[in-house]
Amino acid sequence: MRSGPRAPSSGPARPATRAPERTCIGCGGKAGCAALIRLVVAAGGAVSVDRGRSGGRGAWLHPAPACLERALKRKAFARAFRRQVAVDGEALRGQLTGSCRKD
Repeated sequence: MRSGPRAPSSGPARPATRAPERTCIGCGGKAGCAALIRLVVAAGGAVSVDRGRSGGRGAWLHPAPACLERALKRKAFARAFRRQVAVDGEALRGQLTGSCRKD
């Protein structure tokens, strides 16, 4: 046995907390919530950008035209929302990038 004062135990070591990661439905890359934009299905069944973090199922997408085009081509919106949705590519492109142009 050892004699002498013992150092106080601080308990089990906790892992550092990390920000949650989400997956882009266009490129499949993982990123933090700050780097992706959340999309939701609006009341009319159209996909739109979620500005106020409303509840329900959401999908995440990089704000890059290439990711949007790939998601549209792969029909990733229906899989992400688990139902058929109306996707207006030009309107969504305008909301994501501020421009309706593809380039």
